[in-house]
Amino acid sequence: MLKKSGAASQRIADELRRRVLAGELAPGTRIRQEQIAEEFGVSRLPIREALRILESHGLVTLVASTGAWVSSMNLAECQETYLIRERVEPLALGQAIEQITPETIEQLGALTIQMESAEAVDDFVELDRQFHLLSFQAAGMSTLLEMVERLWNTTQHYRRAYVQLIGSEGLGETHLEHRLLVATIQHRDRRSAEELLGMHIRKTRLSLLNHPEIFDR
Repeated sequence: MLKKSGAASQRIADELRRRVLAGELAPGTRIRQEQIAEEFGVSRLPIREALRILESHGLVTLVASTGAWVSSMNLAECQETYLIRERVEPLALGQAIEQITPETIEQLGALTIQMESAEAVDDFVELDRQFHLLSFQAAGMSTLLEMVERLWNTTQHYRRAYVQLIGSEGLGETHLEHRLLVATIQHRDRRSAEELLGMHIRKTRLSLLNHPEIFDR
């Protein structure tokens, strides 16, 4: 019974995670357990377990005796998160760079091409996420990588809103920076890769400051 409950919890968590990251469940949306129970045909127990999983990944905020909501942040909180990302993601890339295989570098290059040809915002956002998280994988530091993924989870909605705002014509510099990142990785140039990635993240943080309306959505 416990195994069955655990499998159901993970299945529900995976689907809700997909909906949150895809923007189908917006920040601040209340997650009603009775609706989920009816949709998935389960009791409240696996739903509560699923919500705890999502909370640990930064996707859901649980309030005791009140309920669960899709995590949201204001401009100040988002800026703080980006400041942290500016420090920890270059560390993750620097730790990974000597271990990244030629096959992975080829994958990263392919992702840059796919991003440049992506027509839909959601496609770009997902490919961008895949690109960066793949570049960190070889770091071999589970605690750091879990932190990085959580930071990406909490800012996903705001990255999407920002890309929607600037449109594909505003992504030229971003595409160039991705190509340069692949080149620094290919040359195992740790210092340049770390500096470039920090600048890449900082540029988005500063741009978000100019668009506080994103946080009113």
